[in-house]
Amino acid sequence: MPGSFLNEWRTLTLYEKFEQVVTFILTAIIACVIAIALVNLIRETVILVLERGLDPLDHKVFQKIFGMIMTLLIALEFKHSILKVSLRKEGIVQIKTVILIALLALVRKFIIIDFKAITPAKLAALAFAVLVLGGIYWLLREQYLRYRE
Repeated sequence: MPGSFLNEWRTLTLYEKFEQVVTFILTAIIACVIAIALVNLIRETVILVLERGLDPLDHKVFQKIFGMIMTLLIALEFKHSILKVSLRKEGIVQIKTVILIALLALVRKFIIIDFKAITPAKLAALAFAVLVLGGIYWLLREQYLRYRE
């Protein structure tokens, strides 16, 4: 296995080697951020259970916990997309992945939204962004399925 890595490394151009080093560094940084966020999620959940009894029907608790979980999922998806690059499975930027991450971020926003503090115009803009991104994702998926046929 190590020999195949070295053989593959030797065949890369200087820029491809640079790209691999950058993706490795980004993956390490994102992994650290994910680990820290996971520790914070666990700490916050334990505090909520011990101090307040963790009432999942309490809207504020729901917003806080699920907002943190969605943030972790977004970071994991982002790290996964970078790992694909480092494994040379895909190109540097996959538009479907970027759109998926943006959709996850918008879903997170809807989960943690304070409906008392948001204006109807902002809510409509968020909903429109979800529709547009969902439409683009669907079109890209359709194009991919046609290409595979």
